[in-house]
Amino acid sequence: MLLKQYKSHFFNSLKNSQDEQEIESFFFILTEYLHNLKRVDVALNPNFELSEAEVEKWNTILAQLQLEKPIQYITREAWFYGLKFEVNENTLIPRPETEELVEWILNSSITQHPSPNTILDIGTGTGCIPIALKANLPQANISAIDVSEKAIEVAKRNAELNKVEVNFIQANILEVEDLSQLPSSYNIIVSNPPYVRNLEKQEIKKNVLDYEPHLALFVEDTDALLFYRKIAQLAIKNLSPNGLLFFEINQYLGKETVELLENLGFKNIELKKDIYGNDRMVKCSI
Repeated sequence: MLLKQYKSHFFNSLKNSQDEQEIESFFFILTEYLHNLKRVDVALNPNFELSEAEVEKWNTILAQLQLEKPIQYITREAWFYGLKFEVNENTLIPRPETEELVEWILNSSITQHPSPNTILDIGTGTGCIPIALKANLPQANISAIDVSEKAIEVAKRNAELNKVEVNFIQANILEVEDLSQLPSSYNIIVSNPPYVRNLEKQEIKKNVLDYEPHLALFVEDTDALLFYRKIAQLAIKNLSPNGLLFFEINQYLGKETVELLENLGFKNIELKKDIYGNDRMVKCSI
C-alpha cells in the first residue's frame, strides 16, 4: 500500500474524534517516528510504499489513537522548550503553558544576574522544567524533587538525553519539614504541583483523564491549595534574600492563590495569564 493511500484511511478513521488539523499533525509525527520521513520528504516521495509489517504498525497505532491515547505516550516522546523528552504513563505530558512558566523565569531579573542561580523544582515529572532551565542557564545549580520513583527515573534519562546535569531527589514534599535538609539553599523555587480539583474532572478530556497519572493531576476539593501552602511555607524559610517563588496554578483559583501567598507574607505578587487568557502563573518574593 502507498503511504498516500494509507493517509486517506488514517484521516477517515479519526475524523469523528479529532479535528483535521490534529489528525494531520498526528500523521506527520508518525511518518517521522516510523519512517524517519519529515513532511517535506513525504511530499517528495508520493510513491513511498508501506510493507505489510509497516501497515500493521500503523494499524496498531491507529487503534490506540481511536481510543484517544495521547500520541506522546505512543511515540514515547514529547517536545518542550525546543528539547526532546521521553514520556510515559508515569509522567504528565509537558504542556505549552509550562513553557510559558519557564520563559517567565528565564526573563526574570534574577536570572540576568551574573552570579550562578540555585534553583529547585518541586514535582518535576519528566524533568522538563529544570532541564529546560539548565539548558539555558548552564552555570545554575539545579535540583528537582518528585514523589514518584518511576518519574525520577524518567527525569534522569531526560537529563542524559539533553546532556545537562540536574540533581534529582525522590521525596514527598508534603513530608519535607525543611528544604535546608536538601543539598542547597535556593534563590529560585518553582513548582507545577497537582491542582485539578475532582469537581473539574468533567472538564478534562478523555485522553488526559484515561491515560495521564492522576497522582500528578488531582487534589481533593476540600483542600485544593494543599501543595501551594506547603511549598510556600517551605520557600519562605529557605529562599535566599530577594529570591523568587514561581507557581503554575489552577486557572480558577488565581485570586485564592494570591491571597494564600499574601497571608504567608510574600511580596511583589504577580498573577500572569497564559496564551489562552487563563490565570496560570504566579511569581512572588520574600
